[in-house]
Formats: sequence, structure tokens, C-alpha cells
Amino acid sequence: VQLQASGGGLVQAGDSLRLSCAASGRSFNNYAMGWFRQAPGKEREFVAAISWSVTSTNYADFAKGRFTISRNNSENTVYLQLNSLKPDDTAVYYCAARAGSYAAAIIREPSNYNYWGQGTLVTVSS
Repeated sequence: VQLQASGGGLVQAGDSLRLSCAASGRSFNNYAMGWFRQAPGKEREFVAAISWSVTSTNYADFAKGRFTISRNNSENTVYLQLNSLKPDDTAVYYCAARAGSYAAAIIREPSNYNYWGQGTLVTVSS
């Protein structure tokens, strides 16, 4: 699976962005999808994940109520809607695909994902 993330940019605090991750290769709907982010000097952290069936989603505490993950299996694309952005949200955002079971503890760990996109930079100014 090849993943291509896009949609990042420079915005002001309070603005919104929608990130996209287009997948190609093996059957996209066999994979759970996740979004992670990495700020300068910090470790990569979990943002959100969605099961292949779209029936389950999970969010980091900082993302709840502001970010929304969704996917369109017919278009092989997963989205991350970012609302009410804050300067602390500044980071490179990565999408990732996981083959295998979907469980809250598993999908939060970067090491449990099989494929990664190249990342898209989100910069939020105050």
C-alpha cells in the first residue's frame, strides 16, 4: 500500500483544515487507518484512527471534539478534518495503514502500523 498525504498548510489559530490521505496498491478497505503527528523535537503521537468498516473510530484526548476522521473506501481515501486549530497543533501529520485487528490499545501505537505516508505539514500561527 502506498499512501500520499496532502492538505497541510499555514493557517491562523481557530481556522480549519482537511487533510487527505490517498491510498494505492492493495485493497484499501482491508486496512485500518490512522493519523499521527510529530512536532519538532517531540515523538510521533497518535491523533485518530478508523476501522476498515468505518464502524469504529478512536481519538487522542486533544483531538476529541475538534478533529474528525473519516474514510471513503470507494475512493481509497481517508480524511482528517481539523477544526479550531491551535498553535500546539503545529506538526507534520502522517497517515498510516494497519493490516490486522482493530483495538483501541493497538491502533494508538505507531509500531503497529504497516505502511506510512510521507507526511503533510500543518502550521498554526497565533
